[in-house]
Amino acid sequence: MSTPNGFPQHSRVCLTRSMEGGAVQDLQAKKAGKAAKKEAGGDGAPPKIGTAISETLKLLPEELKANMKITPITPRPPRKPRLERAASLDEKNWRKWRRFRTSQESLTDPNETSSSNSSLQEASPSPPTRGRASPCSPCCQQDSLYSSPDALEASPVGKSRGGASDLGKRASEISSAFGGLLRGKGFAGGKPRLSQIMPARPLPPMELNVASPSLRTANRIDSDCLDYRHYSQHKFGRVSSSLSDSKLQGNGTLYDNCSTDSMKSTFSVLTPIRAKDVRSRSYLEGSLLASGALMGAEELSRYFPDRNIGIFVATWNMQGQKELPVNLDDFLLPADPDFAQDMYVIGVQEGCPDRREWEIRLQETLGPHYVLLHSAAHGVLYMSVFIRRDLIWFCSEVEYATVTTRIVSQIKTKGALGICFTFFGTSFLFITSHFTSGDSKVNERKLDYNKTIQALTLPKNVPDTNPYRSSSSDVTTRFDEVFWFGDFNFRLNKDRETVDSILNQNPDTDVSKLLVYDQLTSEMSRGSIFKGFQEADIHFRPSYKFDIGKDSYDTTSKQRTPSYTDRVVFRSRYKDDIQAVKYSSCPVIKTSDHRPVFALFRVKLRPGRDNIPLAAGQFDRDLYLIGIRRRTTRELQKRLEQKDQRSSSICSIS
Repeated sequence: MSTPNGFPQHSRVCLTRSMEGGAVQDLQAKKAGKAAKKEAGGDGAPPKIGTAISETLKLLPEELKANMKITPITPRPPRKPRLERAASLDEKNWRKWRRFRTSQESLTDPNETSSSNSSLQEASPSPPTRGRASPCSPCCQQDSLYSSPDALEASPVGKSRGGASDLGKRASEISSAFGGLLRGKGFAGGKPRLSQIMPARPLPPMELNVASPSLRTANRIDSDCLDYRHYSQHKFGRVSSSLSDSKLQGNGTLYDNCSTDSMKSTFSVLTPIRAKDVRSRSYLEGSLLASGALMGAEELSRYFPDRNIGIFVATWNMQGQKELPVNLDDFLLPADPDFAQDMYVIGVQEGCPDRREWEIRLQETLGPHYVLLHSAAHGVLYMSVFIRRDLIWFCSEVEYATVTTRIVSQIKTKGALGICFTFFGTSFLFITSHFTSGDSKVNERKLDYNKTIQALTLPKNVPDTNPYRSSSSDVTTRFDEVFWFGDFNFRLNKDRETVDSILNQNPDTDVSKLLVYDQLTSEMSRGSIFKGFQEADIHFRPSYKFDIGKDSYDTTSKQRTPSYTDRVVFRSRYKDDIQAVKYSSCPVIKTSDHRPVFALFRVKLRPGRDNIPLAAGQFDRDLYLIGIRRRTTRELQKRLEQKDQRSSSICSIS
């Protein structure tokens, strides 16, 4: 009776019997030797081989004696197969073959041969079974034996049940075949056959763009620079093959744009530029939105993927104080936004006598990441424009103009100062003003506004980005984005007691009851001033008038009513181009009777043209060096003070 595999039913114990057969032969041989020695009389002569065989036959069953062929044998201990070592070698060869095939990417070629291992060259329908056999587990040995069809053909066990007379011969043949199998010789030709590894089901499609968007940097390779792969392959060999944007190469490796980004590690973190592009490009002339234009869409998307720039706009009436705040961090770098802005514009009214010192302090606070693009002054009106040092190449020439609103033009305490330039393809105008003071002088302040928009002669050389929407009578219509900030001097039309009671009832940010009496809000709603301008919602207390160095409003005999005199308004040619992010004051700076007021904006940018007057990277280098030197010195002094403080504390404890 046979199993479905065609093997005898007693095949499960066949191997065990064969192993036991060798032990039986050894035992019988020993007994025969002792008997022969006894017959010899103990003279020490070696027994004859024929006599030993005859004695052995006496011990065997009668049915075996009839069918066995007598051959002279020399008794010897059975050879123990090195099962553990053989199994580990087999497993090692299997892993080595897998690594070799994987590295060559030749799984699809069944005729692929290996040059590194001559014994692993042919493909087969099934991989070898890595059976770990041991002398004490015969079942495992049998499973390993059956894993090779060639071994079964070479072994008589798989053919027929056979007779009992062939037990010794079968045992020796099985033992030799089993040892050869464990040594890797049981396969045809001494070469194991390995099948192609196929998945159980089709694999899901893989997206070729395997790079994470969050890992991409602005410094990516231009689409017209992708042929650097040919140069890098010639220059750096196979290492530079990752510079390709192709999907699958000859070696079967997957590439995408993130592989192209790795080109930066070969050259630098900057975007590589081909020599022919350097020859053909002319940044000062350029072309309208052409590929490779300095102010074009490609460069804009490189530095601003979302095409939005962050701008910080601040105004502060310093009251002409010589003393500057010890620390400007809370003013320029508020804690609420997680990131600093791309551009900082600070306007000052009644500025300190030493304007240069004020600008150095600004540079010291902003640090080495920012440079002073331009600064201007009109009497005691100051304006400073700082920009990230990476962005100075995308600015046009900076122009400025001033207007005096006083009757006597030599007294320049009231008036306006405007600075304009084009960034990429978006034109900006920043105006800081100081209007006429006085609770009841609303009309005078409106006259100051009208005189400013008519007399401010900007732009001069930089072309208008959209002249069809401009007006010669209003400077604010000639620019895409306009920010107007300063001490407008508009007051609250309410007595001091009422305002104080409202502030005491709402000590936090609910100031809506106060804004009902605000003069500027009322005039803007009527359209008599700041036409087309907007203002972010106010959620801070009035910025005027405080006692210097204190948080209390005016306690002098004049008892001035607290008011929102310091404001920031904005307008745009295009709807929703300017988004106000934050609008607040800085209550920690108390060196003036005004609190600084600032606003954060997100402004949409548009690509531009190269054929405009460019600033070509100009900035105030001397100011930059002085500010950075002071910043470094301040940090060193702070560390020394902390060190001295720790050492003094230790001394006091001891």
